[in-house]
Amino acid sequence: MVPLRVSVLAYPGCFGSEVFGVIDLLTMAGHVAAAQGVGESSYEASIVSPRRRVTLSGGAGVDVCAMRPADVLIVPGFEISPAVDLDATLADLRPEVAAIRARAAAGTAVVSICVGAFLLAEAGLLAGREATTSWLYADRFARRYADVRVRAEQLVVTDDGVTTTAAFSAMYDFALRFVREHDGPRVARSTARVALLDDARATQSAYVDVGLLPAVGRGFSLGVKRWLDQNLEARYDLPALAEEFGVSTRTLLRRFGDEAGQTPLSYLHTARVRRARHLLETTDRTVARIAADVGYRNPGAFAQVFTRHTGRQPSAYRAAFRRHDAPAPRREPAPS
Repeated sequence: MVPLRVSVLAYPGCFGSEVFGVIDLLTMAGHVAAAQGVGESSYEASIVSPRRRVTLSGGAGVDVCAMRPADVLIVPGFEISPAVDLDATLADLRPEVAAIRARAAAGTAVVSICVGAFLLAEAGLLAGREATTSWLYADRFARRYADVRVRAEQLVVTDDGVTTTAAFSAMYDFALRFVREHDGPRVARSTARVALLDDARATQSAYVDVGLLPAVGRGFSLGVKRWLDQNLEARYDLPALAEEFGVSTRTLLRRFGDEAGQTPLSYLHTARVRRARHLLETTDRTVARIAADVGYRNPGAFAQVFTRHTGRQPSAYRAAFRRHDAPAPRREPAPS
């Protein structure tokens, strides 16, 4: 079997774990495949760069090879924080952007990890395509690259040979999918077990912490959001909400939509789900009680909204994210 040539692009400030994580998992998959009689390792990995020396995020250096032909080029993410000037960072990475563009033009499949999607977009590879990235920066990404169809809820998106992944650990979701495609589901499943990885994740929605997202909107919409946050359990009444802010319903919807990019009801559902997630993680209240506490009289309707936002049923979310110091949930009463 001719091994697949997998190159990982190292560049100044990129995350070292995202440089080595996929390579390490592919190495493990090769051992699993050999043990199961599938064959020898089918991956030939290298760390490449258009630069002679690279210092990763955190200050560690890494040995690199010159850019070379490959079947797959993986582009890791880099550190973004309020102190980071994104424009300046991307400008400093012009050699990498050019290298990505050249490899894609040569027929190499290109994959980004987390915010590595910014580099793919700078290279022009995502224009008109669907893509994902870290949920924390998806809105910023969408505003910067309006010609990209952002699927922020997805863990891995492949569109016409270009693949993007969600935040950080989604590199393993991609790697397991890659192994599944090239070595079969049995090898992928066994590799996931060896590495203690969840090979059944489908969305990053359940991990979104809205409290960490930057506030979107100006004075009017932020005031409406605060009022809705303080009245989650109240029945949604658009005329009453408009009266609270001294405007017509039409003006309320227009101003809120222009500033926040959504409707008040859409925001209310998001805020209710955020509160419900906290209650599921930290209390022993039943799902029905939590539904009522956040404003849903019908537990079934609550479950539908919650699942649409998080990708998990409320009980499944509690099982996955319950805090260890929280009291055990009460059993639902048996129907009489």
